[in-house]
Amino acid sequence: MKQGAIGRFIRKTEGLAAIEFAFLAPLMIILFFGTVELCNALICRQKVTTVAASASDLVAQDSSITGSQVSDIFSALNSIIYPYPSSGAAIIITSIKNDPNHAGQYVVDWSVAQNATPRSQGANMSVPSGLITSSGSVILAEITYTYTPVTTGFFTGPITMSDSFYSRPRKSLLVAYSP
Repeated sequence: MKQGAIGRFIRKTEGLAAIEFAFLAPLMIILFFGTVELCNALICRQKVTTVAASASDLVAQDSSITGSQVSDIFSALNSIIYPYPSSGAAIIITSIKNDPNHAGQYVVDWSVAQNATPRSQGANMSVPSGLITSSGSVILAEITYTYTPVTTGFFTGPITMSDSFYSRPRKSLLVAYSP
């Protein structure tokens, strides 16, 4: 009798689909949200790279730049970051030139920042070799962005992304800044 009851139980399949679904549904939900978060993080990473390239390029297009133009540039950069909050973006734009007192060394000519501390004028900087000509300069744009996933705490915490980009001035050897 016991063997017959076990055999009948094994042959029954009416609730099998519901049981399989109950086992697989949590895994499928986790995979779905994980994929969505991964895609959002990759899109945000691309926006961080675009902001760095755009910031240095926008400044390098002029021979001089004013404080109000810098404000407009920061507004444009915040538009690139949208729909992610721009409050998480720390952007530093720096003009680097040859140190007139020491050949082969580079110093900060000027620096401006949003949600960050600008670099100190005259501070030493390291630049990849061959990037700055003997009497020239470069514009360095740096961004650090803290991406906070919607599902923070479930999958992962905030992710810090950063990038930098160099551009040579196009119309002059040095981009002058006046606040």
